[in-house]
Amino acid sequence: MGHNHRVSELSAAFVRLHARLAPVAFVPEVRLHQADEPIGLWELTEGEFHSAQPPPFWAFAWAGGQALARYVTDHPELVADRRVLDLAAGSGLVAIAAARAGAAAVRAVEVDERAVAAVALNAEANGVRVDAELADVLDSDAGDAEVVLAGDVFYSEAMARRMLRFLLRAARSGARVLVGDPDRAFLPRERFHELAGYEVPVPEALESVRVKHTRVWELDPNPPGARR
Repeated sequence: MGHNHRVSELSAAFVRLHARLAPVAFVPEVRLHQADEPIGLWELTEGEFHSAQPPPFWAFAWAGGQALARYVTDHPELVADRRVLDLAAGSGLVAIAAARAGAAAVRAVEVDERAVAAVALNAEANGVRVDAELADVLDSDAGDAEVVLAGDVFYSEAMARRMLRFLLRAARSGARVLVGDPDRAFLPRERFHELAGYEVPVPEALESVRVKHTRVWELDPNPPGARR
């Protein structure tokens, strides 16, 4: 335990040093540790670890997460008194929105040590409880989650395939599954129906635009005509 504790202390220090607490553009109800200068931080983490360290996804409010957090904030009945899982949680924005909306319990899962530290710090800054966990759960199941939320997870073909399999298992075991996605190429649209669409402000340095049209989708466990 000693080593892990030391590592998480370092991760928390790194988050505090490189990102400052500020309201999220599209969900000002939530404050997150965000990087002022995304590209500088990206180069810093890449350079130091020669790409073994994941990019600092936790330091920005991505469009998919902002849309999902907005939707949950505006429709608290979706998560109220339910157990929620936030996958590839990044900064923890979606998990925090769910906790603020009255979820019974919120579990945020990330494969990046610094993201886990960021989620814990951000939850504390917003006065909510989120269980931040360092794990890759995609080959297992959603546990006892009644609602599964995932922001911006269809950014690569490999990730999209694993994610869809996991989300289908969760939906078939009775969970409601919502994703936020700014029309990334690998979202399997035929599996989902649209719940909402938003114009979400994004960091121009990351997306080359200032606003991204972003949708919240719900997964259909067995859509008509889908291959089983």
